[in-house]
Formats: sequence, C-alpha cells, structure tokens
Amino acid sequence: MIIGMDASRAFVSQRTGTENYSYRLLREMISNGGANEFILYTRGDDTFKGETLQGVSHGNDFSNTFKVGSFKGGDHLTWKKIGWPRLWTQGGLALRTHLDRLDVLFIPAHTLPILRKPGLPTVVTIHGLEYEYLPEHYRFPQKLYLTWSTCYAVRFADRIIAVSQFTADELQKRLGADPKKISVIHEGVDRQAYQRSFTEAQKQEALNKLGISKPYVLFLGVVQPRKNLERLIESFSRIRLTRPGLVSLKLVIAGKLGWMYKEILEAPRKYGVEDRVKFPGFVSQDFLPILLQESLAFILPSLTEGFGLPVLEAMAAGAPVIASKTGALPEVAGEAGLYIDPLSVDDMSKTLQAVVGSEKMRKELIKKGLSRVRQFSWERAAVETLAVLGEVAGKSD
Repeated sequence: MIIGMDASRAFVSQRTGTENYSYRLLREMISNGGANEFILYTRGDDTFKGETLQGVSHGNDFSNTFKVGSFKGGDHLTWKKIGWPRLWTQGGLALRTHLDRLDVLFIPAHTLPILRKPGLPTVVTIHGLEYEYLPEHYRFPQKLYLTWSTCYAVRFADRIIAVSQFTADELQKRLGADPKKISVIHEGVDRQAYQRSFTEAQKQEALNKLGISKPYVLFLGVVQPRKNLERLIESFSRIRLTRPGLVSLKLVIAGKLGWMYKEILEAPRKYGVEDRVKFPGFVSQDFLPILLQESLAFILPSLTEGFGLPVLEAMAAGAPVIASKTGALPEVAGEAGLYIDPLSVDDMSKTLQAVVGSEKMRKELIKKGLSRVRQFSWERAAVETLAVLGEVAGKSD
C-alpha cells in the first residue's frame, strides 16, 4: 500500500498539539508499517536540520524527491517538497495526488484538498470542535477556515479519525457526521522520554535557563483564551500557603504565544501576583521532562479540549494532574485526574491549594497517573491508524 501523508505540520521548529501528533504518529507508522510505502508531503520552506526518522538522518539538503532507503519490513520512505507559497493544501498537495500513484491519502489535521484525484481514498484526523464551542476565541479568517475545512472533511472524507470519543460524539451531534465513518483512536505519549532520570545539576541547569525556581505549579499549552488562563491566574492569586517551602509558590505558564493573549499577560499584575507568575515561552523537548517532573502539580483548566495531550505528558512524567471536567479531559485522565469546574475560580483555587498542600494527595495522583498513562502509546495509535488506512484503501499488508 502506498500511503501519501500531509507532513506539513510534522517538521515545524516548535511543535505543539497537532504538530506533535503528526510527527510522533508518522514515526511510529513507518516503524510499524510492514511492507507499506510512505510519501511525505512537506512545504517548500520546511527545514529539516537535525531531524531524524527511525534513527536515519536525511541530511540538510535534498532534491524535490528524496529517497531514504528501506526500514523494518522493507518500508520505503519518500519526501516530496511542495514549493507552493499559498493555499498549499488546496493547490500544491491537491496537484500531487494527481501526479503520484497513491492508494490512500492521510491528512492528520482537518484540511482535505478539494481538487484531489477523483476516487482517491482519504482519511482525515479531526482533533476537536473547539471553534464551535468558543467562536469568540478564534480570529477571522481562522475560524471561517476551520469551520469550512472540518465540515468539508466530515462530509467528503472516506473515513474520519477522532482523537477521542468526546470528539466523535460532537462530530455526530454538531456536524451530522456518519458514525460508521468515524474511528476513535487516542493519541499517545513517549513514556520513556518523560520518565528519564536526570542529575540534580541537569535539573537545576534546565530550570535556570527557563528562569524558573521551585516550588511551582505548571500549565503547558499555547497561550490563548480557550485555555482559561486568566481564571487560572486569578485562582492562583487566592491561594494562601503558610507552610515553609510553599510560601514562595509560583505559577509557570509554559507555551508559545497564540492569539488574543494580551489580557492573559497582563493578568498577573491585575491580580497582584506579577512576581510569582512566569511565562518562559515555548519549552523544548530537552527541558520539558524536567519541567514536568519538578512541578508540584500540573493543571489544564481549558474551557474545552478535543483530547489534551499535555495531560498524558504530565502523568508520564510523574506530575499530579488537575484538569477541567469538560471536553475530553476526563476521558484522557480517567480516575487519575482531579477535576475542576473551569468557570469557577473558587473551585480552581481550592483544588490547587489542596493538592500543593498535601504530599499524600500528590503521591496518590502520581501513582494513578503512572498507571493510567500505560494505556496510551504512539505505537498503538500508529497500528490502529494503519489498519484504518488499509481498510479504506481496500488493501492489507
């Protein structure tokens, strides 16, 4: 089976959300792909310095088509760089489907090319319908494009992969998706990466470079209104801790700036905690495991989430997890999470105070999290995704 894959998100320099999904899933699909061949479509301005796939570096420069030998089971991998400056999906990618011999096209995030080769089987992953819930938190024309592309994929893709049952249910209720076309495949996490051991010197070096000192509670994600960060900052300002070692507790909001973030950045001063709230920006994979491991607790107070990958990363790293009781987060964390009402500053504050103030509670949450996270892996997600692609293409290994 020849699988064409939109890899335009997989090799960006600062991967979050759908970019991490694309990259991690792609690696495992190739590793577990048997006799399948993969054609990865990337943008003309993508940079590949230092990137490796299955331990094989493809170098810094490559022609329009670059062949990377064979992998386990005789897989073949081809990169195709599409130099199409605008409307990349609807122009460049659509054109390649006519030129290349594909058995199936896999789009790992929402947007299906309209003028693709007639009859080409297609599979699209949809990560959530947050824009439907929170239209005021998405900028025009982003909201218009997300709405259109998701509705189009739901109607015309041969199969839809939903990253959670919550998202699958919402696709049916809100967009009238055919349940027979939907496959629920959870995202995964690289447990070994987050459970690595570090020396005290390594930990301190990482925290110093990030401008962070312990103790702290941690949020991880793109800084934007849907993440509910202004309420989080207000709830943090209400915590009262007198126990030695906790009076200097800080809130770390880690992640790159997204959109409509001005009020979020101004909130610490508004609530009188400007010296205790830190915004280190995007955190690389080199430092992320340490940042999670050294936190007193991890909190994801989002108004809604289609999945919530940082919850898995936190549990894998041994951080106690506090999460909103909305969206897919209870589905992901299960009994390992402590849940809050994202609209209640009082509930959020009391829960944060209870967790950071109780070592016993933290240990219980850590134990449950380490057990829960074993149910999620990128290998499992890849195997299940390959099965869907084979089914849609009418082929098997």
